[in-house]
Amino acid sequence: MAHDLTLRPATSGDLAEIAELYQRVRAAAVPEMPAIVHTPDEVVAHVTHWDLEAREVWVAETGRLAGFMTLTRTWLDSLYVDPDAQGQGIGSALLEIATSTRPGGFALWVFESNEPARAFYRGHGFVELERTDGSGNEEQAPDVRMAWPGEDPVEFLRAQIDEVDHDLAQGLARRSALTAAVQAHKPVGGQAGRDHARERQIAERMAVHAPALGVDRLDRIVHAIITESLDAAEGQA
Repeated sequence: MAHDLTLRPATSGDLAEIAELYQRVRAAAVPEMPAIVHTPDEVVAHVTHWDLEAREVWVAETGRLAGFMTLTRTWLDSLYVDPDAQGQGIGSALLEIATSTRPGGFALWVFESNEPARAFYRGHGFVELERTDGSGNEEQAPDVRMAWPGEDPVEFLRAQIDEVDHDLAQGLARRSALTAAVQAHKPVGGQAGRDHARERQIAERMAVHAPALGVDRLDRIVHAIITESLDAAEGQA
């Protein structure tokens, strides 16, 4: 642990220095992290206008600003440590504040290429829950959603599953309705008109986003979805 480490909530007077530290850390982290897509002036303007009533920000000091962290109720939005101060336990000290004040668990996003950060979080009990192609972030770089599952990991992870099940149910409802609607426009509808080559192509496309399941498993899932959707459509006819 760094000597004379002080952790405290940030004040508005810290924000300009936080903006500078953020840029310094990001620049030093390339290529593990992609380069910042905003200009220095844009970064400073954004950070110095943070609402500290709505955003929880902590700073770590060792005679100077050595790191900072921003939190919401359910997300760790950022945790950065000055390159010259890394390896001294500052990141762990900041993270301990997050875990102690959010015993129910929380999540964060980390770039897939940032293996040092991913290893840091795994070492503190975080699990990797989701990967994306990066289309949802400004840098357009693949990322990973990680989570600290809190004091009751089963409860936390079941809550995550419930959210996914909700999304799955909505997606299946849309898929079933579309499957029913297309039947009237096919030369042969129903089970007899199924295109198994197309179903395989669907599984292959899905496997790009769910590589852990693989094409064969997804092919079986697609087959079941279409079978049950057609059965439901025929039952309503």
